[in-house]
Amino acid sequence: MQTITQNRTTEAKKAFMKFLHSESTGGIILLICAVIALLFANIPALVPFTSIWDYNCGIEFGNFSLKMPLRLWINDGLMAIFFFVVGLEIKREMLVGGLSSAKKAALPVFAALGGMIFPAIIYAIFNHDNPDTSHGWGIPMATDIAFAIGVISLLGKRIPIGIKALITALAVADDLGAIIVLAIFYPTHALHLSFLLYAAIVVAIILILRKLGVYNKYLYVIAGIFLWYFIFQSGVHATIAGVILAITVPSRPKIDEDTYITKFSGMLERFKTTVKRDESPLANSEGVFIIHEMHKEVEKVDPLMHRFESKLHPFSTFLIMPLFALANAGVAFSGMDFSEGVPSLTLGIFFGLVIGKQLGIFILSFLSTKLKIAELPSGTSWPQIFAMGMLAGIGFTMSIFINGLAFHDPIFADEGKMTILISSFTAAILGSLALYFTTRKNKINNHNYEN
Repeated sequence: MQTITQNRTTEAKKAFMKFLHSESTGGIILLICAVIALLFANIPALVPFTSIWDYNCGIEFGNFSLKMPLRLWINDGLMAIFFFVVGLEIKREMLVGGLSSAKKAALPVFAALGGMIFPAIIYAIFNHDNPDTSHGWGIPMATDIAFAIGVISLLGKRIPIGIKALITALAVADDLGAIIVLAIFYPTHALHLSFLLYAAIVVAIILILRKLGVYNKYLYVIAGIFLWYFIFQSGVHATIAGVILAITVPSRPKIDEDTYITKFSGMLERFKTTVKRDESPLANSEGVFIIHEMHKEVEKVDPLMHRFESKLHPFSTFLIMPLFALANAGVAFSGMDFSEGVPSLTLGIFFGLVIGKQLGIFILSFLSTKLKIAELPSGTSWPQIFAMGMLAGIGFTMSIFINGLAFHDPIFADEGKMTILISSFTAAILGSLALYFTTRKNKINNHNYEN
């Protein structure tokens, strides 16, 4: 009976950890928080509670003061951690994943380029002669990986592994492009070169620490806080500090694999001879010491980059992104007035995400393969690439983020948010239906193979 209980506990832990690290779960929670934000913005009895995001708070001691509304602490502060995690994911993909070689990276990079260029062009076509909205061309350029993978996961095993890998690599490349656009074209205020210089000095110190083999995570955290503050004051959006820090975090372990195996094997043998089989390690001081030493060796072989990513990913997925949705997705339907026709801002975002993404991804993917620069993943077809491009029109998180930077007028900002929500929902429905019908044969083949 005890063994059965232990097995059930172990299985429950495994299931919980799988849930914790699931991108699809993050997408579902993000959707729930967006719906909650919309309810609070549109139900009169709940509207007063939305003022919490405007509450001014911060740090103050002596002559130093850093205060801003709670919404900005989320958008400029917590989202810097989100971008740090995104930066680590991009770095990992470049080192060992779908972007780790020219051959692997070619298709997702070309697809991502198409998925950024075409939506921006479509947006510009509708808004180039409107000075109030022309600056929002970056809004339809982004793909929300959590939502996209969440939709794919609903279709289960019928989705080819190649499509899953491609859309993940595409979204990572897409994030990299969005970060570059964000840093260059959407500053928060006039640039202050002195603070950029201070930020450069912090980066130089981090690189020196890495060169000297200093892998203490707390030093990188402290350096990251200073880097964030200087970037925040410089005029470049503060979240870029997270990406810069991610680039500098060591990706190599402190000790190599052979050294680790030798040391750990020796410690394991000592532990076997020191601690008796029916004795708790806690009852043996030398056994406790050996466990502590083994733990330190595990940390040495586990790259700091991986430790940061694995610890912060659930925090980013289950706290930062839901808070961002709660603080930013709320928009009052009563403020939308289409009596004089559909505004150019709405048309630009909607057709940029729903049509531009799909066309750009498909066309540049097709051209790059026909020119022998890239090749399709094994087991995928062009109709599936077409369907995947539709799904990439889900632009939720990054699109809302850029929308907030592009428009300071609440009327345009709310109009942009509402259009992003509608466009992302439309892309999710059309993309999932297209993937469902284009992968029917794949499901049959998988079933035959399993039999």
